[in-house]
Amino acid sequence: MNKVWLVTGASSGLGRAIAEAAVAAGDVVVGAVRRPEGLGDLVAAHPDQVEALRLDVSDTASAEAAVEDVVARHGRIDVLVNNAGRTHVGAFEETTEQELRDLFDLHVFGPAALVRAVLPHMRRRKAGAVVQMSSVGGQLSFAGFSAYSGTKFALEGMSEALADEVREFGIKVLIVEPGAFRTSLFEAGRAGVSEDSGVYAKVSGTRGFVSGGHGTQPGDPAKAAALVLAALDAEETPLRLPVGDDAVTGVADHLDAVRADIAAWEKRARATGFGD
Repeated sequence: MNKVWLVTGASSGLGRAIAEAAVAAGDVVVGAVRRPEGLGDLVAAHPDQVEALRLDVSDTASAEAAVEDVVARHGRIDVLVNNAGRTHVGAFEETTEQELRDLFDLHVFGPAALVRAVLPHMRRRKAGAVVQMSSVGGQLSFAGFSAYSGTKFALEGMSEALADEVREFGIKVLIVEPGAFRTSLFEAGRAGVSEDSGVYAKVSGTRGFVSGGHGTQPGDPAKAAALVLAALDAEETPLRLPVGDDAVTGVADHLDAVRADIAAWEKRARATGFGD
């Protein structure tokens, strides 16, 4: 039976690529977007398979109504893809509270609201999948990405617990950790930027990397989308899926560094109990 997908941020980037891959597989896609006209060409090309649903993910109060609308019209949601998002560059000190809250609304509270809304339907059917579009920045971070990675770390921590909770109901959770893919994430006007004090040289370097990276990223969104669909169809779907050569290398190197820190302090860290 063909699946019904609810994909946020489906009008561009990896969300668009996942929507197109699902359509090619014969599935139905409801693209939840702030501007439905951005999905107009895909709707026109596949009127029986694609719908645009107006939704601002940051407006958590709208999540339940959006899910109920899709279920009422299609009977179910087989796959929820929490993809909507944007990047943000700024030193920890330079990032304002409002900038941080806005990013958490988009990357954490919005996805959480949609998951809460969709789970009762999936539990009743004892089937479904939640795809959380994180980032290589959900496993590691560096100067300039404290706010962005903070939201992705939070999303991944919540999702790891979620996977443990819903496994018994036959529901899969897949955390996708893309590296640099050729999307509009780094496009001028889309990337959030905190005020630059000029104090942090490494952050300035990150700003240059982001502003100069648009259109040159090595990752192919169509190939990433195909991998996501393959992972969902696998008998053993991974919890985490780094995507892209840069992501796989970055996450693997980071895990090696974490293990090295543990090993260096392991004996003293273990000897902290009563009686040691």
